[in-house]
Amino acid sequence: MSMASGLQQRAESSIDLGRLNGLLLTVLVLLTLGLLMMTSASVEIASSTFGDSMYHFKRQIIFAGLGLVAMIGTMFFPMAFWRRYSWFLLMASYALLLLVLVPGIGKVVNGSARWIDLGPFNLQPSELAKIFIVFYFAAYLERHREEVKERWSGFIKPMLVIGAAVVLLHFEPDHGAMVILLLTGFCLIFLAGAKIHRFALILTVCVGAIVTLAVMKPYVMVRFSSFLNPWAAENVYGGGYQLTQALIAFGRGEWFGVGLGNSIQKLYFLPEAHNDFVLAIIGEELGLVGVCFVVFLFSMLVFKAFRIGQAAQRAGNEFNAFCAYGIALLFAGQTMINVGVNLGLLPTKGLTLPFLSYGGASLIVSCYMAALLLRIQFEAETAEGATGASR
Repeated sequence: MSMASGLQQRAESSIDLGRLNGLLLTVLVLLTLGLLMMTSASVEIASSTFGDSMYHFKRQIIFAGLGLVAMIGTMFFPMAFWRRYSWFLLMASYALLLLVLVPGIGKVVNGSARWIDLGPFNLQPSELAKIFIVFYFAAYLERHREEVKERWSGFIKPMLVIGAAVVLLHFEPDHGAMVILLLTGFCLIFLAGAKIHRFALILTVCVGAIVTLAVMKPYVMVRFSSFLNPWAAENVYGGGYQLTQALIAFGRGEWFGVGLGNSIQKLYFLPEAHNDFVLAIIGEELGLVGVCFVVFLFSMLVFKAFRIGQAAQRAGNEFNAFCAYGIALLFAGQTMINVGVNLGLLPTKGLTLPFLSYGGASLIVSCYMAALLLRIQFEAETAEGATGASR
């Protein structure tokens, strides 16, 4: 019986290793594809601006290396560490969001103060704030799940936590991060068992806030109107310019693309081609097949994250489970918004595509979140192995 049990445990561990490699493979393919396509999208602008066509590639490869170091380092920290300090991390996220609003500290780009200049790269506090708030949510839902299910107080308290972050993000402004945080919070509370009718009040408040924002910020209405009709004469060279150029890129790519490096839209026609609109360059150079492959990779990443959350929940670790669900929702939300903006399904919004867009903070935080998933998976498999051994 002991020999059979040992064989079964080795078989289970080999299956678990396969799942681990599957998650790692997805992340590594996204990293590699991101380096390739970001470089292709940036060579012309890097050459004219910095006199070095590989300028953005050199910086991004350094960020990718730091991201991999962050992944390895994160794997050594048990999830209990993040649970224990979730409250302090929440306060740190608020502090960073406040710090970026301080004149002289926050770096203003295109009218938005979203970055803190650290010299070699710019720190975007909203990237860290999103995952830190997920830690707090996971710890809160683990402790107060019955209250969340049965009482309004359990529903309102975490909404106030997100509300404070949303107010700070509004003043940057960073409306994309606001939407992702709200959607992630709603979904986590729903997964914790909150009754559906409780969301009606919050959604009413959110709709009212969006209408008020549109009235207070005229550029929001301009973006929305240009999104509805980007080809109109008043929009095609104005608020709808980026969208029309992105759509031209997708149209040129057709099924299989014009070939790697052969994009025309990246030659100063499509602004931010290596940042928010790298998917449009993928569509032009690799075609619909390339875009579908990218969507497939992100779908696999989100699917595996939810599976890891389910495994953690089966092992009885609610904090790990909600962390995995939260990370899955962050990846899914940011990817869907970026893809929607590139395809003209959503109003233009400056939001990076995880692992693919240029940017140090986004890439390192994405690697950090992937490492958290690997750690959660490891702990779930260890718990399952211990349970099996005890039987």
